[in-house]
Amino acid sequence: MARVLLIEDDETLRFTVARALSKAEHEVVDVASLPAARGAFSSGDFDIVLTDVNLGAESGIDFIEELRGQGYAGAVVVMTAFASVDDAVRAMKLGADDYLAKPVRLEELMIITDRLLEQQRTSRHLRLYQRMRQVDQASNRPVGKSPAWVKTLELAERLAKIPVVNRTADLGSSSGGAVTTVLITGETGAGKGVLAKHLHNSSEDPKQPFVHVNCTALPATLIEGELFGHEKGAFTDAKEAREGLFEMADGGTIFLDEIGDLPLELQAKLLTVLEEGKIRRVGSAKERTIRVRVLAATNRDLEKAVEDGGFREDLLYRINAFTIVLPSLRERGDDAVLIAQNLVDRLRREYGLAPIELSADARKAVASHSWPGNVRELFNVIQRAAMLCEGDEIEVTDLGLRASGVPTVPSHSSGSSPATGGLVFDFEGGTHTAEEVERTLMLQALEHTRGNVSKAARLIGMQRSSFRYRIERYSLDEQVREIVER
Repeated sequence: MARVLLIEDDETLRFTVARALSKAEHEVVDVASLPAARGAFSSGDFDIVLTDVNLGAESGIDFIEELRGQGYAGAVVVMTAFASVDDAVRAMKLGADDYLAKPVRLEELMIITDRLLEQQRTSRHLRLYQRMRQVDQASNRPVGKSPAWVKTLELAERLAKIPVVNRTADLGSSSGGAVTTVLITGETGAGKGVLAKHLHNSSEDPKQPFVHVNCTALPATLIEGELFGHEKGAFTDAKEAREGLFEMADGGTIFLDEIGDLPLELQAKLLTVLEEGKIRRVGSAKERTIRVRVLAATNRDLEKAVEDGGFREDLLYRINAFTIVLPSLRERGDDAVLIAQNLVDRLRREYGLAPIELSADARKAVASHSWPGNVRELFNVIQRAAMLCEGDEIEVTDLGLRASGVPTVPSHSSGSSPATGGLVFDFEGGTHTAEEVERTLMLQALEHTRGNVSKAARLIGMQRSSFRYRIERYSLDEQVREIVER
């Protein structure tokens, strides 16, 4: 449950308290002096520090002041045989959370330990809720602080100030009207849709419609009717007149996602719409004037597509008057970690999950991953991890990444020796389920740690709560007891 540093120079008391805390499934590091305590801190942090007051030439109370001065935020409990009010007051003033008089009553120790851990959990959850509320109150500006991303957003915000104008203006005149087309290019999953929405939200009237059109998802036989609308009886299934997506976006923004996949015949009609600001429904001779900002996006090289005959050159010239090149996630520095935690907060709110955050190791893994699928890949990874996480932190193992610095399960050939610590399975004799492999790995870790659940979980890169859950799932309680009693 917790990692406890016990500082006590009385060997008998130190052994008694350490054993009691271990039985309560806490991980205990016990030392007899302050120099040893400082050495223990160099190898890892602790949730609780339990210290004697009189430790030879040094004082446990002075150590409290030292810890707090270094920024230690965990709980501190002081033990002393001299249960004076002065000692208690001084300890509390210097940052102790509670006070135990010797002889220490183990029942009282357990009550204090449980209470302090619960206070820590509550405080952690409160900080998370406060951060999430700040996220809720923040603007809709997409997450990211890297120079490349900030520069991209600033360009989008400038272009958003260009008003939506009627495209029937005289295009041959230098004062014929502001350009209303913007091309957004970038890798798949880099966030072209997010940027398009941000550009719209940054406009003078973001309450106007924003219509997102996935050009690859529209059926080739129906795409013209979907974009420009149709009259009743225009084709077999046209049982009533219907406005198209361009009409629905009138006064606002239409976002043509993956415009490079539009059929050539439709590209010609789109060019006419962009030049004249008018659409004609399928089956109608009547033209309808529209005022709309057109954003187009693609991950294709449109100039190459023009050379190959798959995209109209005149349409390319028309849509790329302003081009925003979206940086990939790997070009955005630490933005991946910021986006990941923002996604965790959003998913928690949407699905009603308990407060969770990325562990330090998980943040390092996110930062070091190359993210070939960009933000879309990151979203999928974080969504899966948030749903499967069983504690209040997402660990590296929850992410399931294969990146530098992320531990992976070593593989062993069928000839490996058990003496090396590897698992050996005879696949010639039949199959082995994932549950069987996991069960065997857990038992081996428990054997190695003499039944210490926290250490065994840490040894195989699993959260302690997940490890405990699997002990119950695989009915290993009896075997764990046998290991402990050996």
